[in-house]
Amino acid sequence: MSTTLGIGVIGCGNISAAYMRLSPLFKGIEMRACADLAEAAAQARAEEFTLRADTIEGLLASDDIDIIVNLTVPNAHFEVSKAILEAGKHVYSEKPFVLTTAEGAALKAMAEAQGLRVGSAPDTFLGGAHQFARHLIDAGAVGRIASGTCFVQSPGMEMWHPNPDFFFQPGGGPILDLGPYYVSNLVQLLGPVKRVTAMSSMAQVERTITSQPRFGEKIPVGTPTTIHAILAFESGAQVTYCASWDVWEHGHSNMELYGLEGTIHVPDPNFFGGEVRMTRKGAFVNPGLAWDHPFGVANDNGRANYRTAGLADMAQAIIDGRPHRCSDDFALHVVDVMTAILASGEEGTFKDITTPCARPEALGPDAARALLA
Repeated sequence: MSTTLGIGVIGCGNISAAYMRLSPLFKGIEMRACADLAEAAAQARAEEFTLRADTIEGLLASDDIDIIVNLTVPNAHFEVSKAILEAGKHVYSEKPFVLTTAEGAALKAMAEAQGLRVGSAPDTFLGGAHQFARHLIDAGAVGRIASGTCFVQSPGMEMWHPNPDFFFQPGGGPILDLGPYYVSNLVQLLGPVKRVTAMSSMAQVERTITSQPRFGEKIPVGTPTTIHAILAFESGAQVTYCASWDVWEHGHSNMELYGLEGTIHVPDPNFFGGEVRMTRKGAFVNPGLAWDHPFGVANDNGRANYRTAGLADMAQAIIDGRPHRCSDDFALHVVDVMTAILASGEEGTFKDITTPCARPEALGPDAARALLA
């Protein structure tokens, strides 16, 4: 097998630029072509990043493409990923992986039948800060984690996104759009979720776009925009998780995990880096300066940004014949948790999580360096 796998992209919207710009940081992958239903969008990205613009059908049939990255809108993820597998290629999807557990199970069965891999963003949990938090937890630095809190709250997406409509329809909302970052990090830190309960609401029936070029246009809301949930983990930990697009300002930390001997403050899992703080029995302690993780180094306008790390890890896993970290089992478990939260909020019931999931292998500093070009 080649030591470099050819990468193609379907979906040339906002997020595609990050994949194309950052993929050269990693070995084992080479971005080669892109496609989009809007051919002009594919042509523009191809010219920007010196790629081959192709039709979707042409990309699916391309002999030089081994993995196709699915960057379409969430409600198209399943059908596009299915088409990629039917074309005999590995697939790596943007989050959320799929919108139902049945869709995820179908993709998994297809991939296994053909000996193909399926992976999914987010990969921010592979960042230096979050892997450091995991290192501290696994080392017992604050004792067994018994509980925690997690907050992701803002005024909404219509203030910056040029076409925010899909964020406020089923398949969007703060749980399915932002939840993958937070739930993925909680699962990689604490292990699988056993049960959830939630309450949800929709503060407005329509939103007013304040971004360009559609400033002032009103769009309907068809999904909850404020959700308060409790996640019970198989480890025994319980975490309060609040996600909202109806909050102008708040003073909550992104993520705090409470151990029997101290607390770990985890930075925003929407990003790869940030400061990890720790206390032991109420007193601040320096958790250690020896953690030299390459995915915690600022490399993009003052932030650590290593998007495509999960894609690169999957490609290297294919080459090496080992499991990949952003796996379909892991991503599907996260989808199961998120959809159970939404169902619990709608029905007012507890929801058991039925999908099996193992914590992905930790990505320490040496393993991360091994992924870099």
